[in-house]
Amino acid sequence: MAAVAHVPAQAHAQTNYLNAQKGVWSWMTTVDHKRIGIMYLSLISTSFFLGGIFALLIRLSLLNPKHMVFGKVIFDAETYNRIFTLHGVVMVFLFIIPSIPAALGNFVLPLMLGAKDVAFPRLNLLSLYIYFVGAVFGIAAMVTGGVDTGWTFYTPYSTTTNSQVTLMTMAAFILGFSSIFTGLNFIATIHKLRAPGMGWFQMPLFCWGIYATAIIQVLATPVLGITLVLLMLERSFQIGIFDPRIGGDPVLFQHFFWFYSHPAVYIMILPGMAIISEIIPTFSQKTIFGYRSIAFSSVAIALVGFLVWGHHMFVSGQSPLASVIFSFLTFLVAIPSGIKIFNWLATMWRGNIKLDAPMLYAISFLLLFSIGGLTGIFLGALSVDIHLTDTYFVVAHFHYVMMGGTVIAFIAGLHYWWPKMTGRMYSEKIARVACALTFIGFNVTFMSQFLLGSRGMPRRYYNYLDQFQPLHAFSTYGSWILGAGLGLTAICLLSSLRKAPDAPRNPWGGRTLEWTTQSPPIEHNFDVDPVLTHGPYDYRKPLPVEVEA
Repeated sequence: MAAVAHVPAQAHAQTNYLNAQKGVWSWMTTVDHKRIGIMYLSLISTSFFLGGIFALLIRLSLLNPKHMVFGKVIFDAETYNRIFTLHGVVMVFLFIIPSIPAALGNFVLPLMLGAKDVAFPRLNLLSLYIYFVGAVFGIAAMVTGGVDTGWTFYTPYSTTTNSQVTLMTMAAFILGFSSIFTGLNFIATIHKLRAPGMGWFQMPLFCWGIYATAIIQVLATPVLGITLVLLMLERSFQIGIFDPRIGGDPVLFQHFFWFYSHPAVYIMILPGMAIISEIIPTFSQKTIFGYRSIAFSSVAIALVGFLVWGHHMFVSGQSPLASVIFSFLTFLVAIPSGIKIFNWLATMWRGNIKLDAPMLYAISFLLLFSIGGLTGIFLGALSVDIHLTDTYFVVAHFHYVMMGGTVIAFIAGLHYWWPKMTGRMYSEKIARVACALTFIGFNVTFMSQFLLGSRGMPRRYYNYLDQFQPLHAFSTYGSWILGAGLGLTAICLLSSLRKAPDAPRNPWGGRTLEWTTQSPPIEHNFDVDPVLTHGPYDYRKPLPVEVEA
């Protein structure tokens, strides 16, 4: 925790935010960033559960090439297309993009900055309602027939299919406004509401990660919104933007879509990296190595990430020169990520490491994300990518980056800040077992898919040759282990709300400002206004006595 001198201003006894006002209406109308973060967390976790069910159904249907389980066919081809599309849409737009910024970021960011709330509390609540409306549109698309295009909505198929593409793209369009408003709010909060004594280089690295993410949200999301509007107009009025039969260019849609969607990869992963930057120094009890390098690398990833969208289109017919340039930039954007990983490892070196659940998930992140990054080299190399495009190698790489990176980091952050959010400690033993199951299940599920892809198994195929069956079965068995690990994680955290002991203010010995507050925090966060006297990762100075209580 950044050492803090308290200014005796407007000290007032308050109840915590959970008990400040009771009743559904008080939650629906609140502008308290902590309550909004909790509501986001509930909605996002529900989306994660739904997307996970779709994933398990996909793996079950791929258990054998005849799609037979207990003598019955699980899905026909059309249903399979709809299920894997819904898995992608729910996981990307309803869960992984808003998971860390909207849920954990909303709760933690103002506390870390020493602020009473975000800069625009009412806009924050509006962002939540917009997210809810977008989710309703998405659910309506699911129950009225679903979508069979894949989560990328590629033209020209998406302009001609009879599935609910217009309704689902409207859902994504609405969700984009929630993302933009959240990003604007966080940028203003970081610029204007830092505690006295907190300069840019006294901010916790989590704030740097959220700041870089917010830049991408504000600059890139409008491009997706425009693209989805054009797609809806194309479907409704046949105006010839993307449909080649009437003078359109389907590759243009890919350029528009990936100009947003590759930066969106960093909307997903940068907040996860930001969480890891908090957990590793805390559980190593050591000052973060290369603070400025990590901070600047977040901004570098955000900026360079806008320039690499073309590596999704190496086989689309773009010019060889463009492909070479995009390949070079793809390798370039890996450098800031490598800087972070080496700095995290240097922080752990000779640290007093405690292997509690958040740290175990952080170590899992380092291993899984590194595999995801290294396998990205194959996809960034032009000659190799031609062989691997649209195979299960891409599926495995994407999941090692997104789930092995973002989702594992999200779970790590959830364990890290759970005592602060709820005022309760969870069972450390159960959390460790759940982490082990999740790690093992994830690798069993997706490592086998690298082998499938390298041997030529196409992704998104309903059926496959018998020679691929053993690896598909192995992957399906792994998904069951992974599901058990995630289910046990949910049981561990939710059961703590009823039976677990109360959490102290600072159970992990952290040095950032959120650990100076009560657990859970009072409605306006701090009894007195905090003033920083040294940096956020200075473990050379003792904690204030009142914080250890």
